[in-house]
Amino acid sequence: MPERIKLTEKVLREAEPASGRDYQIFDTDVRGFAACIYRGGGRAFTLDYRNAGRQRRMTFGRWPDWSVSAARERAKELRREIDAGGDPLAQRETKREAPRVTDLIERYCAEHLPKLSERSAADQRSALAKLVAPVWGRKLVTEITQTDVDKLLTKIAAGRARPHKDKPNNRARKLQPAKPTPVRANRIGEVLRKMFTLAVQWGWCEDNPAQRFHRRIETPRERFLSQEEIASLAAALDAAEDRRAADIIRMCMLTGARLGEVRQARFEQFNLEHMSWSKPPAMTKQRRAHRVPISDETAAIVRQRQLLMPRGIPWLFPGDVPGQPVQEVRRFWAQIQKTCSLSDVHIHDLRHTFASLLVSGGASLEMIGKLLGHSQMQTTLRYAHLMDSPLRAGVDAVAIAFRPKPRLVHVAGDHGDAKSA
Repeated sequence: MPERIKLTEKVLREAEPASGRDYQIFDTDVRGFAACIYRGGGRAFTLDYRNAGRQRRMTFGRWPDWSVSAARERAKELRREIDAGGDPLAQRETKREAPRVTDLIERYCAEHLPKLSERSAADQRSALAKLVAPVWGRKLVTEITQTDVDKLLTKIAAGRARPHKDKPNNRARKLQPAKPTPVRANRIGEVLRKMFTLAVQWGWCEDNPAQRFHRRIETPRERFLSQEEIASLAAALDAAEDRRAADIIRMCMLTGARLGEVRQARFEQFNLEHMSWSKPPAMTKQRRAHRVPISDETAAIVRQRQLLMPRGIPWLFPGDVPGQPVQEVRRFWAQIQKTCSLSDVHIHDLRHTFASLLVSGGASLEMIGKLLGHSQMQTTLRYAHLMDSPLRAGVDAVAIAFRPKPRLVHVAGDHGDAKSA
């Protein structure tokens, strides 16, 4: 049995390392409590105990980071836990092997994101890597609470200064303040909710801390081009030198399709005899096949692209990289914005303008939803307020019906004439 002495600061300070081996100095007050003197000169506190017939040794603090008195108190706590049937070393090992948030993100990206569209998967992967992993990465999945979720989403909603680089190459950009991003916080909240729902299914945690995250108020963007702006845009596209980019923008306006759908369009998807465009599930946001009618103007663009493209190229708008569709039209759009004074108009606003023109033409919300490929009626309802004209006509009809009818009155002193009031 090893010799025991009362551990003190002086004992540890004066203890000499042994050549070629480590050794322990056991304490007289707490059973199993010792200071381990390493051959390299380091010192750490340990606790030896038996559990289920096995000899165990747990290292829990280094000297002088831990004082002898603090280590002795900790050893007493561990000894009480052991006497009650616990195994603190096994608990530590289990905790060390428990999945962390980085493991959850990795499995989520590997198993769930492939089910989404390429764009959605890329957005979620980027958000998790840049906004979630740096904050929670080393935490255990079971350690994340609803408070952690609220703090993270509050930070994201507050936005960040633009640009985010420490040394921007443009002084004007450096002066831009942080811009609130409540929509981004809501989207990441939805990603976290789905990710932790899967974690519960995988047995990595018992409840979902993001199940009832605080959703920020979103103000839907409502920018519709006026007739004058549409005419100006059409003229600018007709005069543009980059015919490929001009036709992409024109198709966005003529079909109400998303930019990504137009960029990835293939000749085989268009039936010019029946005047239709069949988008495959992999190309749509809802991951569903979407067939829509096209106008004569859209068909003319497709025919013209067929004449310009060499045989064997499947893309309506092939990119500069062989075998790939065009990837970038932002620079072209920036030039169009400047030419037409449309600095506040996004390419996606052309989709909203398409819907507004349908409304003004008398189309129903159900028809608009089908043309835009909405899977939920709630999405289409954002255009309901544009239908004020028929609603106002109905209100006017009620007012006319309720309006008092003219009646005849007799003027005093004149029994022969009557006057309408």
